[in-house]
Amino acid sequence: MNEPVEDRGALDLTYLIEEHKKEIWEFKKQEAVWIKTQNQLDGTKQIVLEMASTIKQLKTQNDNFEAEIARLNEEIQLLEMQIKK
Repeated sequence: MNEPVEDRGALDLTYLIEEHKKEIWEFKKQEAVWIKTQNQLDGTKQIVLEMASTIKQLKTQNDNFEAEIARLNEEIQLLEMQIKK
C-alpha cells in the first residue's frame, strides 16, 4: 500500500496494455470468424448462381424436348390416319 506513485502508475499502465492486448486478440478472433463466414457466404452464393444457370439450361432443354415430343406425336397421328385410309 505504500508503493511510490510512479510504481503504481507503471503497474496501471502495464495492466491497461495487457487488457488492450486481450481486447485486440478477441477482436482478431471475431474478425477471423467474420472472414470465414463471408468466404462461406461467397462460396454458397457462387454455387447458387451456378445451380440457377444449370436449372435455366435444363428448363430450356426440357421445353425443347416437350416441343419435339408434341411434334412427334402429331406425326404419329398423321401416320396412323394414313394407315387407316
